[in-house]
Amino acid sequence: MKTEKSLGSPGKQVAGFIAKFDPAIAKLTRNCRSVLRQRYPSAIELVYDNYNALAIGYSPTERTSDVVFSLAVYARGVNLYFMYGRSLDDPDQLLQGSGSQGAFIRLADANTLDDLKVRKLIERAVKRQRPTFATNGRGYTIVKSISAKQRPRRTH
Repeated sequence: MKTEKSLGSPGKQVAGFIAKFDPAIAKLTRNCRSVLRQRYPSAIELVYDNYNALAIGYSPTERTSDVVFSLAVYARGVNLYFMYGRSLDDPDQLLQGSGSQGAFIRLADANTLDDLKVRKLIERAVKRQRPTFATNGRGYTIVKSISAKQRPRRTH
């Protein structure tokens, strides 16, 4: 059994999780993560290397239920997932998915995060969040779980 110390720092662990994906998906994930870390520097990243996907949630606390949005990384693409997306005001009808609570936007590239309509949707989610992101300080990364069994991370 691997101990937490033998797995390396959370940053190294996440880099390893991302490296399992095809280079284009890995690059998109790193770029999107960089944009979100710059935009929300006090956010705590909650990372779940699950069976279906790698999920990197952005939260004001260490509680999963407080995650505002996350990057959901799959072998075929990356989504910006809103935990409570179905209750978000979405006048531009950007949100996809058939879930009763969560909804997502497919990220063709990191520039999607700079699209004004997407930025407004993210800001609506952030403004609604309680507790809120800290106005100062630096966030950190916590690896919450690593699934022993995982779907293939590469399409080839």
